[in-house]
Amino acid sequence: MYIVSLIAKPGTLDAALVDSLRNAFGGGDALWLSPDEAAEFPVETTPTNLAEVRASIADQADLNILPVANRRKRMVLADMDSTMIQQECIDELAEVAGVGAHVKAITARAMNGELDFEGALTERVALLKGLPESVIDTVVAERITLMPGGPELIATMKANGSHAALVSGGFTAFTTRVSAMLGFDENRANTLLIENGTLTGEVGRPILGREAKVEALEQITTRLGISEADVIAVGDGANDLGMLGRAGLGVALHAKPMVQEQSDCRVNHGDLTALLFLQGYARSAFVSP
Repeated sequence: MYIVSLIAKPGTLDAALVDSLRNAFGGGDALWLSPDEAAEFPVETTPTNLAEVRASIADQADLNILPVANRRKRMVLADMDSTMIQQECIDELAEVAGVGAHVKAITARAMNGELDFEGALTERVALLKGLPESVIDTVVAERITLMPGGPELIATMKANGSHAALVSGGFTAFTTRVSAMLGFDENRANTLLIENGTLTGEVGRPILGREAKVEALEQITTRLGISEADVIAVGDGANDLGMLGRAGLGVALHAKPMVQEQSDCRVNHGDLTALLFLQGYARSAFVSP
């Protein structure tokens, strides 16, 4: 048994669309998790024309198919940049350093899988050499904003007994702050090397990239005594593909094109609360932080 999930921007999910798909797929009764925003219905098997239908309504709603079994996950594993926050931290540091456009171009190519992650990271960090350490606090205070729905996602999952881990190819200087803001239980990231209050332009080794996120998934689930099937992972870049593919439910959130192509579950209309709808939570069950 499977669940067909439909999620749109608040106030835009058409009941006629839901009914049309339910009839076309031979589904059961529709359940509205949030009026005019999120609905679902059960089906016996995955529709053979899923890709075609998904593409045909892509401008209206996110269409995903999920197994009924084990929907509510016991752990959330999340990327940080452009996932739990709306920015790429290294790009914001680069703006302050006066090399923003150059660094942003490298970041975009790296996140779309066009460049080696480690090489791209070291090249960008080298351009930050000489910045005062205090710039990190300035960037967090003035340039970093949480992704909509993130506080509700973490608060709701933790209220229901889930563990929350933030894993980033970015920097601990930011993950520790963002983790504390949102209530994550732990965080992992790279270390910006600092000497005498100044960024050295180097990153601590080993550099955490795609494989480190997979290792986090393996290590944390083992420590908690749960399976990888009990995890919902979310990310947007090429270095997230490993954990998205291994987790019980991997969600590509407003992701780069090549990431969407390789991900079964995609969210482009909803915010981070879409991850709650995908697990069967109604908006009335969301917990405010």
